[in-house]
Amino acid sequence: MAAPCPEDPSLERHFKGHRDAVTCVDFSLNTKQLASGSMDSCLMVWHMKPQSRAYRFAGHKDAVTCVNFSPSGHLLASGSRDKTVRIWIPNVKGESTVFRAHTATVRSVHFCSDGQSFVTASDDKTVKVWSTHRQKFLFSLSQHINWVRCARFSPDGRLIVSASDDKTVKLWDKTSRECVHSYCEHGGFVTSVDFHPSGTCIAAAGMDNTVKVWDVRTHRLLQHYQRSSCISGPPSQRLTDVPPLVHSAAVNALSFHPSGNYLLTASSDSTLKILDLMEGRLLYTLHGHQPEVDFPVPPGRGRSQESVQSQPQEPISVPQTLTSTLEHIVGQLDVLTQTVSILEQRLTLTEDKLKQCLETQQLIMQRMPP
Repeated sequence: MAAPCPEDPSLERHFKGHRDAVTCVDFSLNTKQLASGSMDSCLMVWHMKPQSRAYRFAGHKDAVTCVNFSPSGHLLASGSRDKTVRIWIPNVKGESTVFRAHTATVRSVHFCSDGQSFVTASDDKTVKVWSTHRQKFLFSLSQHINWVRCARFSPDGRLIVSASDDKTVKLWDKTSRECVHSYCEHGGFVTSVDFHPSGTCIAAAGMDNTVKVWDVRTHRLLQHYQRSSCISGPPSQRLTDVPPLVHSAAVNALSFHPSGNYLLTASSDSTLKILDLMEGRLLYTLHGHQPEVDFPVPPGRGRSQESVQSQPQEPISVPQTLTSTLEHIVGQLDVLTQTVSILEQRLTLTEDKLKQCLETQQLIMQRMPP
């Protein structure tokens, strides 16, 4: 096998230290540190320099669901199932400040490019914006009708994009606090969303196994990576030579490469994929997180569409009946979630009407002569 090219992905470091499943990771801007969160309620900050000791931060009372370094790398934000956000100083002391305003699990946290504010997304169906240095809650964005899994600032900080279990991606104007557009093309829960480094488009991933890319100026769907094929927008943007299968299970996370030319996706099918957005082709499929497979040894450039792994393995076949049953269960859960959401809205309306009736009754009692 030919030696891997410098551009090819290869295993650089392998970190072990969490006592439970790892839920999230984030690099500092200078890539010298890597933060990770876990179901063990701890954060760890790993140093890319060999033989450097990692930091373990304890403070959250439940699983850590998201982490994000500030642009300067001097601060580290984390969100948790304990409904709080913490801002840490990523040094040996590990001091932190607690932010409280959400009423359910915090799923996402992301700093603005100037580091002055950060945005969070939560199962309480809200997106919240906070001041970093004033250490206070600023405002909420509240048009989603189901859990919000992800929220990101645009590179210039003027826009916010959010992804939700209500199957929508919403684009918000930070200044007016208004939703300027809703993208409703996903057929399932939307799990992750990210801005292109240019700020001109967004990518979103979903439980329907798809990845979609939209232009935020025209709101046109530019690229649509489906579970079994890939279609595109206008002929000038049409993708070619895309493998028939992108992901065979829910896509849980995605991120643009800083150059904007590549998109990395992670899925419940135990793979990560690197997509070339300029040429519209799959570059690599990485299997490093499968227990029975070593991290891949990448091939040469001429084999970029091949699945990268260090040793062959037998394909795992799933009976069609089981697949159909699971899809039916997911569909029923989706319906149940929507029903609960509607009931919650009706309960809120009922509570408001009851409160209004009680206030009216009190006024009447006050006006009655003794």
